[in-house]
Amino acid sequence: MKPILLQGHERSITQIKYNREGDLLFSVAKDTVANVWYSVNGERLGTYNGHTGAVWCVDCDWDTKNVLTGSADNSCRLWDCETGKQLALLHTNSAVRTCGFDFSGNIIMFSTDKQMGYQCYLNFFDLRDPQQISDNQPYLSIPCSEQKITSAVWGPLGEFVIAGHENGEFNQFSAKSGEVLKKAKEHTKQINDIQTSLDLTMFISASKDNTAKLFDCTSLDHIKTFKTERPVNSAAISPIMDHVVMGGGQEAMEVTTTSTRIGKFEARFFHAAYEEEFGRVKGHFGPINCVAFHPDGKSYSSGGEDGYVRIHYFDPQYFDFELEA
Repeated sequence: MKPILLQGHERSITQIKYNREGDLLFSVAKDTVANVWYSVNGERLGTYNGHTGAVWCVDCDWDTKNVLTGSADNSCRLWDCETGKQLALLHTNSAVRTCGFDFSGNIIMFSTDKQMGYQCYLNFFDLRDPQQISDNQPYLSIPCSEQKITSAVWGPLGEFVIAGHENGEFNQFSAKSGEVLKKAKEHTKQINDIQTSLDLTMFISASKDNTAKLFDCTSLDHIKTFKTERPVNSAAISPIMDHVVMGGGQEAMEVTTTSTRIGKFEARFFHAAYEEEFGRVKGHFGPINCVAFHPDGKSYSSGGEDGYVRIHYFDPQYFDFELEA
């Protein structure tokens, strides 16, 4: 089947996210706009307008009521998913790099960059308390002085946040006390992306050290490693198969010096248990910045440096495929 091409951004895609049912796909890019699409046919449902800088991250809550975006314009914004109305605007001292709703949708977290003399902070707001929003005062703010956070996700039950840092380290921060519950360092370079499995028991990390790794969410035990020849920008775990998909390529600034063929801009599929690569999907004219599986596991999407989001539906053979060990 031909992939569905979503053309709604003028600059490179920074993150894509499905809602829980998978009928909507949110995309953000370096062009100030957050888009929402129907994932089944690629029709654009609408945009969330208001940011004045590159939008780095997007998340949507459990019942697809609210959408959260974080941007380089030093703000994190909460939107009404249906109407596109801005519900809250949280100002920060530096760019917002990652954001997310916890399981209940009541608590949001976002991390800010270390820049312009400001530290990197991980902030927590409770949306049930309008006072926190109006005063712009998080109930918990964790300073990360050593290494800035480059990616973060909520752990199971909303008890902690798993953060990946510039130096390849993971920290589990408690959402109640703010203390570091566990640490792990399996990567040698910056962690570009963290995505959890559907049941939140595992997460996969994509790193500049050319690998993606599978971890246990609670214990941070390292389970599997998937190796490539290029930096990995993003990786996702299939909800129904023992598969992971990875996207990457070289740094965006080095792309012009290589041809697309050598540039390796394919999405790559690995078997989660055997760590074997079994498939590649071409298509993007530049590095892939983010990948995501549809919650039903029957399709996946990738967003690239070329500003396109591509939705690929798997052929029937994919579901019968067995890797011979």
